[in-house]
Amino acid sequence: MLNEHRELRLFLHLSQTLNFGRTSLDCHVSPATLTRTVQRLEAGLGHRLFDRGPRGVSLTAEGHRFRAYAMEALELWRTYREEHPDPAELTGRLALFATVTACQALLPDLLAPFRAAHPQVRLDLRTGDAAAALARLDEGEVDAAVAGIPARLPGPLVSRTVAVTELVFVTARDRADDGLGLDGPFVLPRRGLVREAADRWFRARGHTPEVAAEPDGHEGLLTLVALGCGTRCRTPARARTQCGARPAGRASRHSPA
Repeated sequence: MLNEHRELRLFLHLSQTLNFGRTSLDCHVSPATLTRTVQRLEAGLGHRLFDRGPRGVSLTAEGHRFRAYAMEALELWRTYREEHPDPAELTGRLALFATVTACQALLPDLLAPFRAAHPQVRLDLRTGDAAAALARLDEGEVDAAVAGIPARLPGPLVSRTVAVTELVFVTARDRADDGLGLDGPFVLPRRGLVREAADRWFRARGHTPEVAAEPDGHEGLLTLVALGCGTRCRTPARARTQCGARPAGRASRHSPA
């Protein structure tokens, strides 16, 4: 329900400004998120709410009708909340996104104090590719994410540093060469901060790496490295959490900072 109210507020703001850029800025959402919100509303209603033309944006007849509904719905919700205030104890749902590694290495310590203080809050934990974390957060799919922070954080988001790790290269223990795999070939993630850091490291040294594979997930990277397909770039935190299950690896601290 709260997500529906958020969409109604975005719609009402846009119906006043008739400017996607202005509403995105004022409501602290990305233009893409605002566009998708309008598209979801239009798809659910079966009608266009806005006309977009060379002269700008305008409300359709259905848009004017829906605006009246949205204003009444939010006013009814406000009145209800005033008559039925929140209980003293925090309740509800907290949606979190993290990689499997972050779930193992960071979340227990991060969430233990919160669970002790607010036992009635239901935790909705979702896992996936680290490269998708900020997009899911920006689109409102989750409330918080544990993820690497890029040099420039999207405007609507705020962050808090909970851990700092360097990046290292990891290769199979039984690799024959003495260079710890730094001559390649390499197994690199297809996208994300680790790939960007690795690419910067290679460029700084004037080296064009031989890339043997570009899997999406952390588990796929580990499997290919263990099979001897190449050397990968990773964080030491991941090496620590996986060392029990992946003993056949060694790390070389040539950091691609």
